[in-house]
Amino acid sequence: MFVRNAWYVGALATQLGRSLQPVRMLSENLVLYRREDGQPVALEDSCPHRRLPLSKGRLIGDQVECGYHGLTFDCSGSCTKAPGVAQIPRSAVVRSYPCTERFGLVWVWMGDPELADPSKLIDIPEWENPEWGVNRGDAMELDCNYLYVTDNLLDPSHVSWVHQSSFGSPDIIGLPLTVKVEDNGVTVSRWSKNVEVAPFYKQFVKFEGNCDRKQQYEVRFPSLAVIKAIFLPAGAATEEPSEYHQDVFLMDSYNFLTPIDEEHTRYFWFQLRNFSPDDEAISKIFNEDVRHAFLEDKVVLEEVHKALKERPAALDLPLDSGPLRFRRKISQMIQAEQAVASETTTA
Repeated sequence: MFVRNAWYVGALATQLGRSLQPVRMLSENLVLYRREDGQPVALEDSCPHRRLPLSKGRLIGDQVECGYHGLTFDCSGSCTKAPGVAQIPRSAVVRSYPCTERFGLVWVWMGDPELADPSKLIDIPEWENPEWGVNRGDAMELDCNYLYVTDNLLDPSHVSWVHQSSFGSPDIIGLPLTVKVEDNGVTVSRWSKNVEVAPFYKQFVKFEGNCDRKQQYEVRFPSLAVIKAIFLPAGAATEEPSEYHQDVFLMDSYNFLTPIDEEHTRYFWFQLRNFSPDDEAISKIFNEDVRHAFLEDKVVLEEVHKALKERPAALDLPLDSGPLRFRRKISQMIQAEQAVASETTTA
């Protein structure tokens, strides 16, 4: 089960063009494409006649023609042509999903279309800031439920074991975590003071010696994570951005999880950094190293998914507080949506 009244990433903007692209999201099959004016469209990927996926058909202008008997559907999902039929049947309709495009991503609203509001998408002030560099990121699929990924993205502790060659550092093992639950998500954070700079970051920080490092892992409901990495010279830790040392290193990693179904997740990401905005070589390093780290996560999370299907966990640890609170809230949100749907059905 999933929270449906939310924006999920359907595709990278660069992946979507004037061809029919099948995409599975929240256990539903969709077909995505661009209209002639470039706007994205998402339709149910199933002709109501014999259920051939519309993605197996043809794009004619802005309309989709089924490849079996020629039923044709416009961007709203209405059937505009049914060869051999005097009057188009009322049941000849497919669901249309609200779409929008932002941050190089195509977003699809999977719930009540009347609630779809693009202004509710995350705000990223640094996206258009010429002083910040952007690593455009990528996407990958994981053979696990998306909640195992949100668990991971609310767990700063795992980096010391899973990412020893990149993000991890033995100095930060066992340091206490702060957990904050808000209306829009859960944040887990901690300061590690006067510690060695982790391997990945060491190649970019502008200061010498040890650092004060803040890990801030924020996951917003239902499946969007903002991971902030803050490195300051040792002794310069502060919660006020206006007081950051001039050589502060900042990296904001944006992670977007789209459940394919209960067993699979599509993972999109990009990073923003407060230095070298036009340096493609640095962006290439970010791309390669971040993808390598995510592949390390992928190995672990897929094994966890398989193992926990066969045998439940025997215990939770204090570091699980953030993930458990997140899961509890997601369950409440799903129940609330189901209650509304039930009331609508019986009304």
